[in-house]
Amino acid sequence: MKQSPWKTASLGIQHVLAMYAGAVIVPLIIGGALHFSSKQLAYLVSLDILTSGIATLLQVWQNRYFGIGLPIVLGCTFTAVGPIIAIGGQYGLSAIYGSILISGIIVILIASFFGKLVRFFPPVVTGSVVTIIGLTLIPVAMNNVAGGQGSPDFGSVTNLCLAFGTLLFIIVLYRFFKGFIRSISILLGLIAGTLAAALLGKVNFSAVGEASWFHMVTPLHFAVPTFELAPIITMTLVAIVSLIESSGVYFALSDITGRKLTEQDLVKGYRAEGLASVIGALFNSFPYTTYSQNVGLVQFSGVKSKNVIFTMAGILIFLGFVPKIAALTTVIPTSVLGGAMVAMFGMVIASGIKMLSKVDFSSQENLLIIACSVAVGLGVTAVPNLFDALPESVKILTNNGIVAGSLTAILLNIIFHVAKPKEQTTTNTKQSVA
Repeated sequence: MKQSPWKTASLGIQHVLAMYAGAVIVPLIIGGALHFSSKQLAYLVSLDILTSGIATLLQVWQNRYFGIGLPIVLGCTFTAVGPIIAIGGQYGLSAIYGSILISGIIVILIASFFGKLVRFFPPVVTGSVVTIIGLTLIPVAMNNVAGGQGSPDFGSVTNLCLAFGTLLFIIVLYRFFKGFIRSISILLGLIAGTLAAALLGKVNFSAVGEASWFHMVTPLHFAVPTFELAPIITMTLVAIVSLIESSGVYFALSDITGRKLTEQDLVKGYRAEGLASVIGALFNSFPYTTYSQNVGLVQFSGVKSKNVIFTMAGILIFLGFVPKIAALTTVIPTSVLGGAMVAMFGMVIASGIKMLSKVDFSSQENLLIIACSVAVGLGVTAVPNLFDALPESVKILTNNGIVAGSLTAILLNIIFHVAKPKEQTTTNTKQSVA
């Protein structure tokens, strides 16, 4: 069904607000750790927003060479935060952008190989991975509900009331309205929550007042890329980890939209991510990957149109040139955002469970795959210092609950199903027939 421009724009803004906090926090953390000035930091945030829009366009615009063509939103990967800070501290800014550039090129080159791995992603794996993605995001949502980690009023009654009030408002809209109002219930919830927070004096507009109206973005603004072997290897590992995470998002959206993914679809999706990282390096920004929170929003709103994501990407690009408007979206209190995240991230879990409903639960092997992968993913998230004694290169793979759980599901599926002896498979088949 064709939507009016203002409805499409509203849905696009809703997607912007869903990912904006995650997109903004990455440059703030990295810029702060690398001692950027306030002016440099403001530029870095705008640059990240702009390149997030470009990266999203590359993924949604399906063509012969790249773009998976699903309603996917891209932003800077959180997996890269620690490695980027470490590289910047030891080798300087130029090595950061050199390593991102080469890792992006490597992803483009290995995309065809990664696409062949689709047979290793049956429903028992994809359902487990998507469930893990949702479960590992819930602690982020709950920290935001309390006001954000490190906030002086963490867990205050005011924060809890704003968060659960926002969530309740979203649920009420979803229960008593249909059509367009229901589809933008997250957006309306964020607006209502922010207005309530403003009445309580919890909204700070100083960032809006300090931001400029317009600035021009230039490539290689901070540094020209240089190339060091250790940073390149590190960022290539980060890129491969991001591909594993993205695979789960691809399959989640494939299930939501009812579109079966082919090997070539995956290849084009991986290429788009590699190309996005190359562009990020040239603009002195970051590597980019899929954002899970927007998957929950697609499921929650029921709107699967790519036009909404095209509009959203256009909004991000526009905001990249107009810092004052971009800063306006940052006034949403963390607790209000947390309330909306509970609904969105919960929908990601629900999508994973829905995918698992296609699995044969009479198979003990499938039950063990689900049990171990979810346990490992959630366990690493709950105990983040579990692998602190391991080398940094290994911790890239183990310190992320999504990646650790995903790798567990993939490896167990290979052990129980892919590498199963033919004799055993034949015996099982005969027993099933009997």
